[in-house]
Amino acid sequence: MGLLRFYRRGGRVALWLSLLVLVAAATGVLLLAETAEARLRRDVMRLVYNRSVETLESLERAVDAPPDSVRQLLAASPETPGDRPYLVVSIEDHRLWFKQRDSVLFTAPVATGSGKVLDRGRGGSWRFETPRGRLIVQGKETDPQWVPPDWHYVEQARKRGLGLRKLERGQSIPLPDGAVITVQGNDVVRKEANGRVRPFTVTEGREIVVNSNMIIPPFGTTQRRYPGVLGTHRLLLGDGYALHGTNRPETVGRSVSHGCVRLRNEDIAHLHEIVPVGTVVYIY
Repeated sequence: MGLLRFYRRGGRVALWLSLLVLVAAATGVLLLAETAEARLRRDVMRLVYNRSVETLESLERAVDAPPDSVRQLLAASPETPGDRPYLVVSIEDHRLWFKQRDSVLFTAPVATGSGKVLDRGRGGSWRFETPRGRLIVQGKETDPQWVPPDWHYVEQARKRGLGLRKLERGQSIPLPDGAVITVQGNDVVRKEANGRVRPFTVTEGREIVVNSNMIIPPFGTTQRRYPGVLGTHRLLLGDGYALHGTNRPETVGRSVSHGCVRLRNEDIAHLHEIVPVGTVVYIY
């Protein structure tokens, strides 16, 4: 019986040793995977700048997949730009290059996503990052108007210690003096008790505030469109992202945007002229 217990105990020891070996092996695999990904990210910019497009495509798929909503566009586009010019954006270097094979046709500094996280309540959040991957210029605009997403009002209200109230079409918000805030046509207006109507004038940083609440206007109203914020031109990349100008040129060269790539107005105006729709954009 003693010999039997010895063999059983030895079997348990052998089993535990086998498990420890497996855990150590798995840990080693994870460390190797993390190291490999770090090396891939480190080498990506070198590959882009040296025009190693075929290798870049395989690395891109291994490191960062593009958003689902642009997968169809990517599948329909050629795998490599060939002789066609393409854009490269380095998030780390805050710089953009417009290239054709080995030639740099144009370069400019850019601002990219801040990386900040804004709590949206109910367990959700917004993360303000510039997307990495291979995108496509889907459209071009002159004098674009910014339609602020809901996060803009959440962010501004918290900065100013205000509450939030969403105004829907067909609703009215009463004011202490007997007037109401409502929607008429494409405008959010102040309607007096005597029937007189006055549309609100809204700009970035000067939103509608009533009874210590910031009002979120409905989409489609004039008060939900901000001219000038996006500069003079915009190149649309899909999913709400774009290359665009700015009314704050001092922010270019920094990580301060909510995800889009900002350029000085003179630089985006030049890109608007020379970059055709369908141009591939690599962001790393």
